[in-house]
Amino acid sequence: METATFYFHSQDGKRIFARKWIAEGEPKAILQIAHGMAEHIGRYGDFAQFLVQQGIYVYGNDHRGHGKTEEMDEDRGYYADENGFETVVADMKLLTDVIKQDYPNAPFFLLGHSMGSFLARRYIQLYGEQLDGTIFTGTGGHPGFVGKIGHYLAVREARKLGRRTPSPRMNSLTFGSYNKAFNPARTEFDWLTRDENEVDTYLADPLCGGVFTAGFFEDFLKGLLSLYEEDARIPKDLPVSLLSGDKDPVGKNTKGVLQNYHQLQSVGLKDVSYKFYPGARHEILNETNKLEVYQDILEWIEKRLD
Repeated sequence: METATFYFHSQDGKRIFARKWIAEGEPKAILQIAHGMAEHIGRYGDFAQFLVQQGIYVYGNDHRGHGKTEEMDEDRGYYADENGFETVVADMKLLTDVIKQDYPNAPFFLLGHSMGSFLARRYIQLYGEQLDGTIFTGTGGHPGFVGKIGHYLAVREARKLGRRTPSPRMNSLTFGSYNKAFNPARTEFDWLTRDENEVDTYLADPLCGGVFTAGFFEDFLKGLLSLYEEDARIPKDLPVSLLSGDKDPVGKNTKGVLQNYHQLQSVGLKDVSYKFYPGARHEILNETNKLEVYQDILEWIEKRLD
């Protein structure tokens, strides 16, 4: 197996960091991963190695505002000056173009986790015909009225502080309640996973965590509020799998995930499924039962190769 890193240029010229896990010969499939907020694609190495051993190669990039894409501190936690949410989705499509050039005949799948699941939702509305299947992990439902209030406050914060200024207020409003269900908590990130070693690794990683900018919250919440309006554009024969821990606060302990499941069925998708893992929290790929999750994803992909 080979792990390699590279950069590609976005539509506005920005250099986007990417990573690939491959082996010799042709793969039986490719999986592109869209990572979550306040993390980076390097955290998916164990999962990627598992898939490569089964003949499925893996690609992913560090989104704008994240990881090694951002060499300047002032760009961390910031999407773009305009149309940030859509711009990040466009970056994902450019990585797809790289993958298609490398392996034009391989079946192609997309996995989005948390923030990446919402970006992937927009992706399949725009480019779903290029995919053989999509997996959402750690996803949530429509933000509703609370999301509208959040977006209003984010707009005010961006005007008051400046779009590039970190917003502790929005950070607290967005994530402040996630740890409550796990009190007494050992750390502020116990909601991520039951695996304490994984939580400690996250805390020690300089490319994880941090308070994001007012502009990020404005762009991201704007994207969420309009996201589900165009689900009718998703190809009806695109397989979709929704995977979540049943104690994931982002998915409101499965309620938000089920909302997505019924929404996708209502617009005519023919192959939509879900699975909940008892006791698991937000990062099911880093959970104590992660090998079960890995195997489920592998089997789901392989069934769609028949």
